[in-house]
Amino acid sequence: MRLNAAASEATSHDPTTTALMAEYLGKVTDLLDTIRQEQAPAVHQAAELIADHIARDELVYVYGPGGHSNLAAQEVFFRAGGLVHISAILDGGTLLSDGALRSMAMERTPGYATVVMRDNAIGRGDLLILVNAYGINAALIDAALYAKDTGATVIGVSSREHAESTAPDHPARHPSKRDLHDLVDVHVDTKVPVGDAVLRLAGVDENVAAISTFTNAFVLNSITAAATAALVRRGVTPPIWRSGNAPGGDDQHATFLARFRSRVRWL
Repeated sequence: MRLNAAASEATSHDPTTTALMAEYLGKVTDLLDTIRQEQAPAVHQAAELIADHIARDELVYVYGPGGHSNLAAQEVFFRAGGLVHISAILDGGTLLSDGALRSMAMERTPGYATVVMRDNAIGRGDLLILVNAYGINAALIDAALYAKDTGATVIGVSSREHAESTAPDHPARHPSKRDLHDLVDVHVDTKVPVGDAVLRLAGVDENVAAISTFTNAFVLNSITAAATAALVRRGVTPPIWRSGNAPGGDDQHATFLARFRSRVRWL
């Protein structure tokens, strides 16, 4: 027991661990601040589109085709402090919970997301947010092309640098070789560097510590917060989820569920 306690104490004060955490924190906060400084106009545009739809009591769809990009859609869906009108498309095809290799195969399968879009009846007048760290995969581009062809408005959240640095013949790419940022009505650039992971360690060939989950969450929560503020300026009281673990959370949920349970597919 004494050895375990001593080891725990030594680890908790390990300068290498502290330095790595500080470096990672710096990478994350620097990138988020760059997004804040450079992408505020795009965030504002996206927020205004969302406010337009919610003011008309219309849903806003979010789809993150790609293993970890699905986390972005989940980040703003049924979320404490989040907008009730957000309807995440949580199709199982690219979810990691149904198998990581299966997820990667499905996000690279042309035509798959077209089926998902049809199944969710995305079409004229709808607002769809597409989120993907790299902005190139077949499912993502199919979703964007289908939404645009059927008259939906599309907000894209992805890294322009990553997309433009990916070779046209990369196996993840859509047959059209197109990038998300060239297809959407509004694009917010998450500026994720090529490869996503940002820490370089001596003696390790690959970088470690990915950053895209932070950037996606920051951008999406910034957009929804700005949309909420826009609604208030218009005199619209925005429906906001309260945590089910907070006092009164379940009672508040019951009020919203009566209005939205039949409209939001994954509630």
